[in-house]
Amino acid sequence: MTEAVADPPAEPAEDRRADRPRSGGRVDVWRHPAVVRITHWLNVVAVVVLLMSGLNILAAHPHLYWGLRSTFADPWLSTPTVPDWLLIPQGRNLAEARNWHFLFAWIFVINGLVYLVWSLATGRFRRRLWPTGREIRGFWPAVKEHARLHFPADDHVRTYNVIQKLTYVAMVLVILPMMLITGLSMSPGFNAIGTVLLEIMGGRQSARTLHFISAGLIVAFIVVHVGLVIWTGFFNNMRSMITGWFVIGPPGSTAGPKLRRRRDEGEAP
Repeated sequence: MTEAVADPPAEPAEDRRADRPRSGGRVDVWRHPAVVRITHWLNVVAVVVLLMSGLNILAAHPHLYWGLRSTFADPWLSTPTVPDWLLIPQGRNLAEARNWHFLFAWIFVINGLVYLVWSLATGRFRRRLWPTGREIRGFWPAVKEHARLHFPADDHVRTYNVIQKLTYVAMVLVILPMMLITGLSMSPGFNAIGTVLLEIMGGRQSARTLHFISAGLIVAFIVVHVGLVIWTGFFNNMRSMITGWFVIGPPGSTAGPKLRRRRDEGEAP
């Protein structure tokens, strides 16, 4: 009878998310898990439909007020006419626009809750988005660097800077909940089971105005976000949000066009 020989211990599996060195001192780093990428692109679709259908709803009465009633004579703000190509559906259609808006509002809410619950459960929200006290104390230096359009492209981009963190936290915990609360407070179906939200908002017209302001802040965020994606490397940023992998440069490298950039300290003229 032969003695059985135990199999040799298996080699540790290679970490598929480990850094991948590239030429020129660059490194491929794992940045966005699948949940982040899927929820991001679902948000893109949902927000586009919400904004375009929301513009169609607003076009039915393009004036905003504070309080309980719309007086027509003294609006707080009147919005300009929007071209049809910016509307869903194209052409003024309040009933159909509301159907589109309500459907994608719930897609947006459910998708956002999936991301938030997953981020909290895995600790990603704390690790990636919640700023530390030290980072907050460095807020103004970060503002000055952003004002100079100086964006590091080396190991510093492994983590979000304090401005990014505060912006994302404000969107997730303040602006988006405000959109949800003001939207619910205007819903006749929700009002049928309780009017407390409408009372907190100060009336239907106030809720409508706050909903519009929240939408405007989201649009401002999108404009800045897309602008920075383009400025700091469109293809690299898009690749990271599609595949999860992001390329960081060698120490001292910066992102963005080279025009009028001040040379890093120590670089030869």
